[in-house]
Amino acid sequence: MCRLSPIFSIGYGVSGSIPEDYFSKDFYSNIISGNLKVDKIERGHVTCHLTVHPVIANYYDGLHGGAVAAIAERVAIACAKTVIAEDKEIFLGELSISYLSAAPKNEELIVDGSIVRSGKNVTVVATELKFKKTGKLAFTSRATFYNIPVAKL
Repeated sequence: MCRLSPIFSIGYGVSGSIPEDYFSKDFYSNIISGNLKVDKIERGHVTCHLTVHPVIANYYDGLHGGAVAAIAERVAIACAKTVIAEDKEIFLGELSISYLSAAPKNEELIVDGSIVRSGKNVTVVATELKFKKTGKLAFTSRATFYNIPVAKL
């Protein structure tokens, strides 16, 4: 027999219902995009800034690890799209993240994505999240995208 934690059963567990807006097509992406602001887009390079608002903070009032992954993925996709032809579709094959330091609530971060390699079939993007005040590195990621071959019929 499995016992549910008291926190799980309050409001949402098996007896509660999930709010209707959580079922929207792109709910979690809307949370991230509302906090991520673009500063500069160039070929092979994207720079954004982010404030750690409570909606993307964890229990300890730091940037949530899942939010870091979503931000890294979103910036990497944007960066990859700057060097890939518009008619080609890509998919994320691998995303690795190094969590180096906690980013406390209300802290401002600079998110910097750049192309490591872009070829016919593979594009690799490195993303860094740094503290705006000190320039200290908080998180790094590397994303590998594969180009979907176009069918020739």
